Amino acid sequence: MREDRRLTSFSHGAGCGCKLGPGDLASLLGSLHLPEVTAEVLVAADTGDDAAVVRLPDGHALIATLDYFTPIVDDPYDWGRVAATNALSDVYAMGGRPFLALNIVNWPVDDLPLEMLGRVLQGGIDVATSAGAAVLGGHSITDPEPKYGMVALGLVDAERIVRNSTARAGDLLFLTKPLGLGIVSTAIKRGVADPELIEAAVGHMTTLNDRAADAMLASGCLAATDVTGFGFLGHLQRMLGASGVAARIDASAVPVMGGVLELARGGVVPGGTGRNHAFVAPHVDWGGLSEAGQLVLADAQTSGGLLIAAPDGPGLSRALEERGVPFAQVGEVLAGEPGRIEVSGALG
Repeated sequence: MREDRRLTSFSHGAGCGCKLGPGDLASLLGSLHLPEVTAEVLVAADTGDDAAVVRLPDGHALIATLDYFTPIVDDPYDWGRVAATNALSDVYAMGGRPFLALNIVNWPVDDLPLEMLGRVLQGGIDVATSAGAAVLGGHSITDPEPKYGMVALGLVDAERIVRNSTARAGDLLFLTKPLGLGIVSTAIKRGVADPELIEAAVGHMTTLNDRAADAMLASGCLAATDVTGFGFLGHLQRMLGASGVAARIDASAVPVMGGVLELARGGVVPGGTGRNHAFVAPHVDWGGLSEAGQLVLADAQTSGGLLIAAPDGPGLSRALEERGVPFAQVGEVLAGEPGRIEVSGALG
């Protein structure tokens, strides 16, 4: 057993940056022949939304999602907390509340102690418990590369589902966590991240999106998504395409973690971020934004914030402030070519 190796050294990538790129995923899914869904299916795979939603007989709807990834930090307990927070986020993005979770575990039993896996699992359990979700089991296999995550189930009023396909021209766009988490994760993996930056990133990645979801519902928002592996612009582009609208983004208003732009300028960028940038570039008018700034807007996030399209911007602002949720108004939804994004201003 190599106890001297850092947990992130077992990972070929960092967190949600390990996902298939949006272009590869779209090509793969386009090759599948899927059966017709029944009337009980309220949200399926066709819009690329955060989770599947199925109507239940009592008027509620069941949200079903899963997410897991390779080590994103070296502390096993923190990795478990981040992974659980990330998995539950899809439920909140749909306007629901999680009630049940199942563990997904791959573990190199010959290289890492099971006691370390216990810390990972405890981190996940503690976050799920704080969210009101019971962790009732799961599945594990041996694997040279450790991976951890959760299946998450939630409930939502069938008439109040928040989708990624219902943004409308005139909506204002809000973001509830700063960007740069993928770049920080890569800095951690390369051993060049300052302790203060690591602490800040873990703080963001272990903050549940529950209060942001409450504010979203209280102010009558109909469209949202959480910002994870496809990056801010990737998830925005999917939302716009599914909704048949375009958007304008003010880069100077987008919150970014301190030090991230400098890391991007130095080439500390996840492979997933590069794939995201290549995918969104044909859909984006970058204005005068630098290459480093473009990469930050495309950065593959893990357990990022909610991206909310608000018909009542002042109402959402008040609801977020009342719940103590940091946020920024970053742009607006426009009538125009579906999925098209215009960027103005500069980061930092």
